[in-house]
Amino acid sequence: MITTVPPVLTGLDCCDRCSARAQIRALLRTGGELLFCGHHAREHGARLQHIGAALSPCP
Repeated sequence: MITTVPPVLTGLDCCDRCSARAQIRALLRTGGELLFCGHHAREHGARLQHIGAALSPCP
């Protein structure tokens, strides 16, 4: 089984909902990804986990 590690978030990565710095990466079960700032991660995090997304914080 081959697994890929997503690249580390940098200060240039922006939230997909606003222009703030991304703090959370949501890896969707379909293979897509979404980046969220802290505010939008709190707003959408529970629903994303409910649908099976894996949330990983920025180091």
